[in-house]
Amino acid sequence: MTIAALQPTNGTSKSSVANKRRYSFFDDRGVWKDAPVLIGTTKFTPLPNVKNIMVTGGAGFIACWLVRHLTLTYPQAYNIISFDKLDYCASLNNTRVLNDRRNFTFYQGDVTNPSEVIDCLERYNIDTIFHFAAQSHVDLSFGNSYGFTHTNVYGTHVLLESAKKVGIKRFIHISTDEVYGEVKDDDDDLLETSILAPTNPYAASKAAAEMLVHSYQKSFKLPAIIVRSNNVYGPHQYPETWPTTDSAAEIIPKFTCLLNRGQPVVLHGDGTPTRRYLYAGDAADAFDTILHKGQLGQIYNVGSHDEISNLSLCGKLLAEMDLEHNSPEAFGLWVKYTHDRPFNDHRYAVDGTKLRQLGWEQKTSFADGLRITVEWYRRFGEQWWGDITKVLSPFPVVAGCEVISDKEPITDSPQPAGEANQGQSQSQPQNKKRKVSNVDGDGQGNGTAVEPGWGEGAGPVMIGDGIVAGV
Repeated sequence: MTIAALQPTNGTSKSSVANKRRYSFFDDRGVWKDAPVLIGTTKFTPLPNVKNIMVTGGAGFIACWLVRHLTLTYPQAYNIISFDKLDYCASLNNTRVLNDRRNFTFYQGDVTNPSEVIDCLERYNIDTIFHFAAQSHVDLSFGNSYGFTHTNVYGTHVLLESAKKVGIKRFIHISTDEVYGEVKDDDDDLLETSILAPTNPYAASKAAAEMLVHSYQKSFKLPAIIVRSNNVYGPHQYPETWPTTDSAAEIIPKFTCLLNRGQPVVLHGDGTPTRRYLYAGDAADAFDTILHKGQLGQIYNVGSHDEISNLSLCGKLLAEMDLEHNSPEAFGLWVKYTHDRPFNDHRYAVDGTKLRQLGWEQKTSFADGLRITVEWYRRFGEQWWGDITKVLSPFPVVAGCEVISDKEPITDSPQPAGEANQGQSQSQPQNKKRKVSNVDGDGQGNGTAVEPGWGEGAGPVMIGDGIVAGV
């Protein structure tokens, strides 16, 4: 394994804070040595015209699962180059287990820097790109929308122009189901041909990035594929503030870390919005399937059957942590509330039939995936990224590579919905049955579920230990 970390030039130096932050990324305290090596399950016949794969955002959550999976599953076929800026939510611990692998390289670079992108592409003779790198925190996009446009739109443009210059053979762009916008309870799941109608600056920036990818397909015949995924959850996810898609389902690691500290969790609004959750191992399988069987020029939804409200998820987390929650009083000791974001989409829902026709399937039930994830964060969540105290507040603020804790008011009762979606939330009875999958079952999603929050999800479930690669 080699590491390429670009240094400041022309006698300039970064600030002391930035330098300290950068060096902390390379400071190896060995916590990763005790962690299981988690990858996907798929393995295909290697493609003859693919050799050197660049994965942007490779030290982040979802991308690191694919980096580990490809490096360990195809050691003789593919060289994997993890390209990452090393922002506040990244960690080299996510891929340190690969450091002794001959087919793995880490390159510290920024997708918005054309010289760094071109240098990586040419230095390692890249033929295939998985583009994960993005600002993906929805809450932050309301207050720092320029940064999201810069990274997600301009960064994608830099990568596309660089890919065109060197003649990339496959450009797989990772987008999000949020580009479709909100899906009402009784609406059908959205197909890849559905209209894009993003409702927040993050989703809008991802939709704009897709338009750039599409334009390079048409104008320059760039061989590209676009992937739109549900929320992804699992070990290795930075415990940020709220469920999003690309860095997806942060509510699970964040709330697990809070409960592990003996502290209550804080829900935005009334907790009724739902999300579909896909275990990271299944997501890695999806990307591997698209690499080997996906058709250039196509779009693929990665859809989960497991849909659950944020309030109900709190009950399942309390059950996994063996904390009393079988009465409103007990539940209220652990679950508090704060105001909602300016606009919070009620739900997202995509149809993943097209990807399943390639042979992919969701293998990990939500019950199994949640138990694996909670156990991982109970063991490693406090050490993996260093001190995460400030991140665990309801609305943390990110300034560069530093996270600042907020001081938002917290109450014991649900907060009124935001003005934009107040009518819909108030129209839903608390125990309304909605089209939500049976997330305690086999992941086939063939039923409805009540959203009670407390007093549920405590039954025993036998699970596996995940996929552990022999390294």
